[in-house]
Amino acid sequence: MTDDIDWIARAGARAKGKRPDFLGDPTSERMLSILLAVAGEVSVLRERLDTVERLLDAKGTIDRADIDAYRPDPDAAYQRSVLTKDYIARIMRGVQQDMESMRIDEKPLAEVSAELREG
Repeated sequence: MTDDIDWIARAGARAKGKRPDFLGDPTSERMLSILLAVAGEVSVLRERLDTVERLLDAKGTIDRADIDAYRPDPDAAYQRSVLTKDYIARIMRGVQQDMESMRIDEKPLAEVSAELREG
């Protein structure tokens, strides 16, 4: 199979414009970018493994062409979407909790603890 697209070059291409700055620290931004890229790759691997498992259950034996040609039925697609949402929720749990704490006017735990000690 010939492929005219240089995927390595495409993966390394820079987007136009300024990079987003969510964290205010270039090192943290790079780490976040790396983490999300790895999370995306793991998600793809999970779907590919699901494909292999489903094909093995259905056929008993498979080859690469079977995997590449597989299209999940609506039930399998739904199950995958639920698993992916759960996976993303686990990865982003800390961020979600931080966002929720910003919406709720709660005192930090250290402050509550100090107030309780002071009596």
